[in-house]
Amino acid sequence: MSLSLTSLSFSNNGMIPLRHTCDGLDISPALSWAGVPARAKSLALIVDDPDAPDPLAPKVRWVHWLLYNLPVDSVGLPEGVSVRMLPPQTLQGRNDWKRTGYGGPCPPIGVHRYIHQLLALDVVLPDLRFPNRMLLEKTMQGHVIEVAELVGRYQREY
Repeated sequence: MSLSLTSLSFSNNGMIPLRHTCDGLDISPALSWAGVPARAKSLALIVDDPDAPDPLAPKVRWVHWLLYNLPVDSVGLPEGVSVRMLPPQTLQGRNDWKRTGYGGPCPPIGVHRYIHQLLALDVVLPDLRFPNRMLLEKTMQGHVIEVAELVGRYQREY
């Protein structure tokens, strides 16, 4: 069985509901996963927008959420997960708003894609003290066993 990532909040390549965006409640979607490789020691979650700031002229992958050291026996995250609700030993990174936690879609123009990436790692990472994406990816280098992706889309109504 290969690693998979799904959401009850939206389907793969479907539209992300307003409640999960800056125009709504700005709460994280429910996420579920399965098929964690037997040799995995931890999981990481990266949510980003590769279309920022404009899908016709993307310049940056805007990071919305970073989690790492999710336990391999975890099966998902509930909608609107708070830091107190995260599985034990889970650590957070800083998103591109320079804060921890989930930051929902808030695109300035056009339809953006939001890539939810679940990575199975062969190690438990050290405490990186709220790393940015660059540091987290550098630390994970050579330790990624498998990756699952879930893509949501969102466009603001003006």
